[in-house]
Amino acid sequence: MVDNIVGMAIGAAIDRSDGDSGVGGAVGGYLVQEAIEIVTPLLITFAIGWGVQYLARRAFQAVTGDDAVARG
Repeated sequence: MVDNIVGMAIGAAIDRSDGDSGVGGAVGGYLVQEAIEIVTPLLITFAIGWGVQYLARRAFQAVTGDDAVARG
């Protein structure tokens, strides 16, 4: 909840710097904060999965000497 308020406050401050009322920026800041909360775990999961499969391919190459499999 607090992070949503921070996102709204930052968005409103940016919107006010343009001379607007800040309401549109507050809504935008809230939406961006929500999107970050959804996308961040997905990106972390993707990065971990990519690292695991990369290391598995390299380990297979080291054991078998087959370079074609390691290149994908």
